Amino acid sequence: MRQARIERATKETQIVLELALDGSGAAEVGTGIGFLDHMLTLFAGHGLFDLTVQATGDLHIDEHHTAEDVCICLGRAIDQALGDRRGIVRTWHAYVPMDETLARVVVDLSGRPYCVFEAEFTTPRLGQLSTDLLYHLFESVAIHGRMNLHAAVLYGQNDHHKSEGLFKALARALDGATRLDDRRTGVPSTKGTLTD
Repeated sequence: MRQARIERATKETQIVLELALDGSGAAEVGTGIGFLDHMLTLFAGHGLFDLTVQATGDLHIDEHHTAEDVCICLGRAIDQALGDRRGIVRTWHAYVPMDETLARVVVDLSGRPYCVFEAEFTTPRLGQLSTDLLYHLFESVAIHGRMNLHAAVLYGQNDHHKSEGLFKALARALDGATRLDDRRTGVPSTKGTLTD
């Protein structure tokens, strides 16, 4: 079973996150940040991941710690659920149109964390989520998921559409990259490992 349960408790946040890679897209998400809940719910739905997130945090300060820590947990869950990454496709990309916006995400589950994020936002907030946090959320998933992640908004105007396109494209790219290839018997690496 390619699934994981991550618990994280600090003085800033308390989070329990459960992820099943081979799911049906079921999601039960409660972070206290409505827009983040929306993004994580559609991430699960479009990636066909089962995702449960229960998070409480210091939202009386701002949303930064809660949003960041949830994405740290999501990255760790992806990494844990993949195990030694034996048999996975490893690399995938997805383009997702959202009305006037086109988003692209490319991932390599290489074990080497890196994030490139190219998107410009004109509004300071989407609901309770600062748009300047979006890069950091993708970076947190990449670092803690130990993946190479390149995300870009190729064009668009509406910031909600840009963010939604990026999260959907991330979901579709991860769905493709995490799939098992029945032709492969080991890890998809000529050096023989994706864990070092």
